[in-house]
Formats: sequence, C-alpha cells, structure tokens
Amino acid sequence: MSRVAKKPINIPKGVEFNVQEDVVTVKGPKGALDLKLHPTVIIKQEEGVVTVEPVSDSATAMAGTMRSLLANLVVGVSDGFEKRLQLVGVGYRAQMQGTDLNLNLGFSHPVHFKPPEGVSIETPSQTEVVVRGIDKQKVGQAAAVIRGFRPPEPYKGKGVRYMGERIVMKEAKKA
Repeated sequence: MSRVAKKPINIPKGVEFNVQEDVVTVKGPKGALDLKLHPTVIIKQEEGVVTVEPVSDSATAMAGTMRSLLANLVVGVSDGFEKRLQLVGVGYRAQMQGTDLNLNLGFSHPVHFKPPEGVSIETPSQTEVVVRGIDKQKVGQAAAVIRGFRPPEPYKGKGVRYMGERIVMKEAKKA
C-alpha cells in the first residue's frame, strides 16, 4: 500500500466528517467542503480518525491521492490556507478596489484580478499580496494566476514571486 495512504487522518474537535455513498462532506469553523470519492477507494472512520484503503492492489496510488485530498479538506475547514506573494520592481504596486485586486506591474495599463468564489485577497502593504481560503486548490490557482501576470525575470529579478521564493539570477551578456 502507498506510504501516504497508510497515514491516518486525525479529525480535530469542531470538525464534522461525513461519508455518504461516494461523497465526503467536511464541515468546520471556516466552512464546508465536499469531495467525490474515487470508486477504487474505501474510507473507514473510527472515533476521530479516518483511514483510506484501496479496493485492490492496483489502486494504491489513488488511495494516497484521496488521502491527501481528504487531509487538505480537514485542514482547510479548520485552519484554512494562505499564499503570500511579493511584488519586486520599481513602481510595482498592489491595492484592493472593493473585492478586486488592482496591480501596477510596469505595463501601460493596470491589471485587474477578480478572485474566485471562496478566495479572499488582502494587501497588507503595496508590495505584498495575501491570498486566503479554505480550498487549497483554489488558493494555489489564484496565487499562480496573479504570479503569471508578471513572473520574476532572471536578469534583474523583477516581477511577482511567492514569499520566500528564490530566483536564480543569470549573468548579463559581456561585451
């Protein structure tokens, strides 16, 4: 069996974990999420601990995947997820305009980004963007779209980068 699938998922207090046929519903203080189960996986629930087992030996990889997705649901409804982005460059700024994010990234026009449902965006400073939500996939996708407007370039390092991301700088051409 998959090493990931062997690890049990501990359900914290205040989180409801319900399995009905092929749909798992997880409710917590931050919200509720659903996940459709893969037919090659069985879920067993016992006193605050959930385990995932494959139906056959050929489904071990899917058991590990489903275990990771279920663990992300539990963490999302209890703690939530967040991605931090940093704007590096002269004149690069971010500001909220209602629920939309306004970015000045050195283009001749400002870039507007409307966050997907279930994702909130904050700008603690002009060069910092914080993306938060309970769904790990939506938070990561929203952060990747914002980063994609102006990815960091390798010569000066200007652009939108994840907080703590290290950019490998290239040497400029020599005459």
